[in-house]
Amino acid sequence: MSNPIALAADHGGFELKEAVKQHLDAQGVAYVDFGTHSTDSVDYPDLAAAACRAVTDGQCRTALLFCGTGVGMSMAANRIPGIRACCCSDSFSCEYTRRHNDANALCLGGRVVGAGLACQLVDLFLATPFEGGRHQRRVDKLTALEQR
Repeated sequence: MSNPIALAADHGGFELKEAVKQHLDAQGVAYVDFGTHSTDSVDYPDLAAAACRAVTDGQCRTALLFCGTGVGMSMAANRIPGIRACCCSDSFSCEYTRRHNDANALCLGGRVVGAGLACQLVDLFLATPFEGGRHQRRVDKLTALEQR
């Protein structure tokens, strides 16, 4: 693995981020933690932006983002050009957003997804390749939308 994974959470996703960090540590997966580092209230757009810019700058290969529902982080992340963030709470969506949409940021809700499922989704997200082919044309169209 050449690049680490970017991690970021707000106060609502902090505990889930910490559980996922333990899981990544056990697997020897490198990451950069962009915060937050407690359950004190913070603004999720700031944290999403820092982690996602690390992805678009090439410092990190993908981002794992955590907030209360995963939705706020997803909304913030998708405003960063080059980021294709998905908010998932099931394995099918998690797998196919990688296969067909080349998602590069997974958003999870600390108040929606338990630690066990979150770790399974993270593993699936990190292990699933983008299929390319006919899907590349569609991803290219997403990129074109960003540039308008």
